[in-house]
Amino acid sequence: MSVTAQRAPDTPVRAAVAPVAPATPPARRPERARARKRREYLLFALFAFPNLALIVVFAYWPVLGNAALSLTRWDMIAPSPTFVGLDNYVTLLSDPSFLRVLRITAIWVLAVVGISLTGGLALALLFASGTRGRSAVSALAFSPHILSGAAVAAIWLFLFDPNYGLSRILFDTFGLDSPHWTTSSGWALPALIIVAIWKGVGFVAIVYLAAILALPRDVMEAARLDGASRWQTFRHITLPLLSPTTFFLLVTQVIGAFQSFDLIAMMTGGGPAGATTTLSWFIYNEGFRQFEAGSAAAGAMIMFVLLMVVTVLQMRFVEKKVHYR
Repeated sequence: MSVTAQRAPDTPVRAAVAPVAPATPPARRPERARARKRREYLLFALFAFPNLALIVVFAYWPVLGNAALSLTRWDMIAPSPTFVGLDNYVTLLSDPSFLRVLRITAIWVLAVVGISLTGGLALALLFASGTRGRSAVSALAFSPHILSGAAVAAIWLFLFDPNYGLSRILFDTFGLDSPHWTTSSGWALPALIIVAIWKGVGFVAIVYLAAILALPRDVMEAARLDGASRWQTFRHITLPLLSPTTFFLLVTQVIGAFQSFDLIAMMTGGGPAGATTTLSWFIYNEGFRQFEAGSAAAGAMIMFVLLMVVTVLQMRFVEKKVHYR
């Protein structure tokens, strides 16, 4: 018995296709990108605003306020300052005693910064040469830097005392009279420079030591294999590789020397006879002893301009000699 299969008539077959969402119009894509950018900028502003507000309130606003005060005359008792224009600047820059203050400040900055950098580099090279107890010696050299200015001043006032200090003992050993370090106009500034160097040279040495220990040893070994002496290696390899560190220390040490105040206040008070009156002490004396707020503000603006000029000159000329690896 044969079974004949009956074929169903041909019917059109429709494939089940999922509906396709309409493509996003090209015009809407830039709008979404701009909206995303706006959200990012808003988030950035939200996080940056507190920091920017602090900088404006505690940095820029005081500078602007001081600049405005420098154009006035005010004894800090009168209810309001009197506008005098540039009279404070003219008076200061034409006063021989203020020009002497600038000269003393220049001597102070050059001596403290120059000797601290040179001495700190020498100590760092000594510490890096494999000396036993390098960590202990480094910590000992750095310890004066963490002492407060008042503590350092008290220590050195005792050492400098011409009656019962260590200075008298040392000079008596050689049959000499101990100088009156802090009360003699000829010795007061050198004494302060000695103390400032003692306090700051350890920091310079530690920074240099970290940079020296990070120098590539293969370069040093290659120089030795080529027959370079220690002096040639130091002059032509070590110093150029240390130039970024030197530049950093030079800028920060100059700013710190200009702003130095605590040692002068504790040891000499700007005396004797103005022999140790630097610009920072002059500003304090004018403002809080003579109650000449306008003159003190003008002195502060002069210091600000001097620091800006010195820093720009360092960036302009010294940084050209910096060799970055």
